Amino acid sequence: MKGAIKEDHIPTNNYELLISGLPPITVTTLSGIEDELQTVDLPDRTKASGGNRGSTEFTIGVPMHHTTEEAALEIMYKEAQDPVSPTYKKGGTLVHKSISGATLRTFTLFGAFITKRALPDLEMSAEGEQAIVEWTFSVDDILPI
Repeated sequence: MKGAIKEDHIPTNNYELLISGLPPITVTTLSGIEDELQTVDLPDRTKASGGNRGSTEFTIGVPMHHTTEEAALEIMYKEAQDPVSPTYKKGGTLVHKSISGATLRTFTLFGAFITKRALPDLEMSAEGEQAIVEWTFSVDDILPI
């Protein structure tokens, strides 16, 4: 592998998730985002393209003590609840940055909204680990820029 990988790689811990209308969010974890082509099974047991890509989802982790960020996510989550706000779907950008910051790989998110909030497990015998709230997003489309 030595020499095959170019210098200034993009690490998995140098990213930023920007959602329109929200303040910068400190995202400690972000699940992988799959973008899958819909397919159909043919009678000869092969597959063919259905021509469309489906929506996708991903989960982020945000520190519970970041109250301003958590409040913004709560408002976004509330927008998708009855009565649903006409502006509940947001646009966004996922930015992957190289070690030096000179190389960026970005993906535009269309139709993003929060579908689930998961509070952390709690335990009195824990050593005081940071509490992380998990937020699940649904995204209509994701396009590389």
